[in-house]
Amino acid sequence: MSTSAHSPAAPAADQAHDGETVTDRLVAANTRYAAGFEDPGMDAKPVLRVAVVACMDARLDLHDALGLALGDCHTIRNAGGVVTDDVIRSLTISQRALGTRSVILIHHTNCGLESITEEFRQELEAEVGQRPVWAVEAYKDADQDVRQSMQRVRTSPFLLHTDDVRGFVFDVTTGLLREILPTS
Repeated sequence: MSTSAHSPAAPAADQAHDGETVTDRLVAANTRYAAGFEDPGMDAKPVLRVAVVACMDARLDLHDALGLALGDCHTIRNAGGVVTDDVIRSLTISQRALGTRSVILIHHTNCGLESITEEFRQELEAEVGQRPVWAVEAYKDADQDVRQSMQRVRTSPFLLHTDDVRGFVFDVTTGLLREILPTS
């Protein structure tokens, strides 16, 4: 049984088909896509002037879940959807150079970051001989981590627009967003 949302006839990601890698299949798909592609003539500025920060989890189809079309938003994704220095960097460019004004933060249920700890860094150091400079940003409570991420956005001196920052937890079994209110 395939777990892919796409064609069940497609070989599993770890199986080679006539020596073809997953990347080969994706590049071939891009060639088919490009054959019918027409430049939409869009500007890099998102139409809705919103940036969405979300987890990289493959179960989250943000555009469908939020009713977004191509060009509507900036999408910034990482493990956990947490607000890191690099997310602040992307949001700063999004706001200051490309006109976004709103920020939506989305974590989700059953996130992989809930099952690991910061010890992951020590394990990496033991394995490769070098400690990562980044934090894992693991958490046990998605709601609290959304609140922390909202606070990081609201207090960043680099962001111009921090009045419309809202956070949510996406339920991977129902597809519904649950809003998380900031701490008072």
